[in-house]
Amino acid sequence: MPRRASRPLILAQPTRFGGVEARTARVVLAALAVLLLIGLTALGAAPLAGDTPSNGQTDIALYSGVVEALRHGGHYYPALAEQLRAGGYPLRPFIAFRLPTLAVVQAALPHWLLLAALWGLALAVIASWYPRLRVAVANPLARGGAMLVLLAGVFVVVQPSLAWFHESWAGLLIAWSLGRHAQGRWAEAAALGLAAALIRETAALYLLVMAAWAWRSGAVRELRGWGIALAVLAVAVAAHAYAVSLVVKPLDPVSPGWTGLMGPGFVVQAIAGATALALLPMVVAAVGVVLALFGWVAWDDAVARRTGSVIAGYALLLMLFARADNFYWVLLIAPLVPIGLLFAVDGLRDLIGSARDARRITVTRVVR
Repeated sequence: MPRRASRPLILAQPTRFGGVEARTARVVLAALAVLLLIGLTALGAAPLAGDTPSNGQTDIALYSGVVEALRHGGHYYPALAEQLRAGGYPLRPFIAFRLPTLAVVQAALPHWLLLAALWGLALAVIASWYPRLRVAVANPLARGGAMLVLLAGVFVVVQPSLAWFHESWAGLLIAWSLGRHAQGRWAEAAALGLAAALIRETAALYLLVMAAWAWRSGAVRELRGWGIALAVLAVAVAAHAYAVSLVVKPLDPVSPGWTGLMGPGFVVQAIAGATALALLPMVVAAVGVVLALFGWVAWDDAVARRTGSVIAGYALLLMLFARADNFYWVLLIAPLVPIGLLFAVDGLRDLIGSARDARRITVTRVVR
């Protein structure tokens, strides 16, 4: 017989593990223990490598150089091709070129206004998530803690040096999109998701995950919205591929590919390094990352299921396809991962309570 769920410590409602049978709880705890051990493989993972070719040019120099060329009247694709060749970067296939969206915007704005826009985007993420967290977190003290954790997750991404990385902007737009979706604004969420994908095309995975959830929930109009966003992105990427083909030469270097198979330790290390967990020893940070991911699974809420799916999707992408110098892909999910630590508190409490439940029901037959 399932155990009655205990009153949550942090959340307003029990987690998905509240009241589960003892056997189920023990299986989940065993699986979590295995995941914690896997997460600790981050201790032996190779150090994260900067995306720097052999001649020492950095990505910041690459992207800022393209923006400067645009400010002085240059055209995006020839300017980027020149910068890639000068830096020893590959130019083939066409996805070695970033979409021009962010560079064009950066070239049109002074740097101080660009940084202000990045901070404004971070504040928009916080404002969009606050109403949902205010309802979901019952304990006033924990509610304040939730906002502090959200602040820590978001503001790590708004470092001035990260303003040149497309993933920083796309990650904040994805977080904002999820926050708007949590308030029932799916059209705004789809528009923000499209904006993220037009900055960094790997955000297409986010569009696909959200479309899958819309299909699963039977939300036909929302499914069309995400489908339109994917269609617009497909047209933009096709035009981008054609523009790249006009500036690439036959002897330009080819990318070594994206089949890094770096494993879960790399993913845990990358997430820890892109969040406030980087301030902790790696052994503690690795445990924190796994518990944060568990927390998103534990929170029994529609936005948690979608957010958890997005985080899991990008974790799988990093694990299978990223190379050591692609660790910055994690910026697409970094703003929201740490909040899962709060949800993990009630999730663990419910699991341990259910696993320890040794109640027995004795049926006595009365014969008259």
